[in-house]
Amino acid sequence: IEKKIVERARNGDRSAMKQIYDCYANYLTATCSRYLPDKGELRDVLQDSFVNIFSSLDKFTYRGEGSLKAWMRQISVNEALKKIRKRKSRNTLEYKWDLPDRENEEEPDVGDIPARVIQEMIQELPEGYRTVLNLYAFEEKSHKEISELLGITESTSASQLHRARNLLAKRINDYKKKTEKR
Repeated sequence: IEKKIVERARNGDRSAMKQIYDCYANYLTATCSRYLPDKGELRDVLQDSFVNIFSSLDKFTYRGEGSLKAWMRQISVNEALKKIRKRKSRNTLEYKWDLPDRENEEEPDVGDIPARVIQEMIQELPEGYRTVLNLYAFEEKSHKEISELLGITESTSASQLHRARNLLAKRINDYKKKTEKR
């Protein structure tokens, strides 16, 4: 089905394009929202992503079920990173040095915390932390790849990830303490 819809969209079939949009818009919105909590920026990136997707369909190679989704995800992540890099060129990625530089003893248990709450906690992280955490944890990028994507050093990437995890763990533990009191 995926392959046929792509072929129809490549040939200018607007109903196929709408079908692709309807099928993947929510998924790509969720993916990009991990990087861009601002709704306006998110809308812009999603629109740019679909423009890029539809204008690049001739470059897509079908590799089996799910390959379109993966290809579209990569385009949308790249668009989100492009937006962050533009902002970075105006300012710089936020670096907060308010956490101790030691590893937490153990990862907090998040099993009973709703996914949307975890998502909100990630969105509230400083931009530099959030970006590196998402690239490392969700996109499975190495520190070398992250450093190339963001124009930072590998050690800065590792440090940002470490600090993001510590801050996220602290927020998770605070949330758990607060909900236990209820």
